[in-house]
Amino acid sequence: LDGLSAEDFQRLFGVNTIGPFQMVRAARGLLEVGAKASGRASAVVNVSSVAGISGIGSSIAYAASKGALNTITYSLARALAPLIRVNTVCPGYIDTPWFTKGRGEEAAKQVRDNVIARVPLKVASSAEDIAALVCFLATPQSSNMTGEVVRMDAGLHLVT
Repeated sequence: LDGLSAEDFQRLFGVNTIGPFQMVRAARGLLEVGAKASGRASAVVNVSSVAGISGIGSSIAYAASKGALNTITYSLARALAPLIRVNTVCPGYIDTPWFTKGRGEEAAKQVRDNVIARVPLKVASSAEDIAALVCFLATPQSSNMTGEVVRMDAGLHLVT
């Protein structure tokens, strides 16, 4: 708590919560036009985090901001139906160069190995895995889904 400034807290909420809300508000008209033209609901897919479900993570503000985004997803799904579907993807650990760069090669490898050892599926999610889920939620194949907060964490939530 002591290391978290009010400015940092507000910045994370601005990026992770207010930003996605403002984007939906700005795009609403076009999404509705698209839905009417195609005869099926348009799709919004937010990207949250398992931290927004579990509260576990390196930052209280990050987890809280992602939890708020999950709640916004539920509320927007109700408010914008039937013309717009709203869903959220909640990744767990993702094996990316960004993660390695932020920690260094050896520390990142230790985290990756620890995660893989703990999760039931014994794999680390990739950015491509997350992108595939986001794309699926934007397609007609998911046209019956709205207000869903979909966790993709190789089963980590089953063991934490």
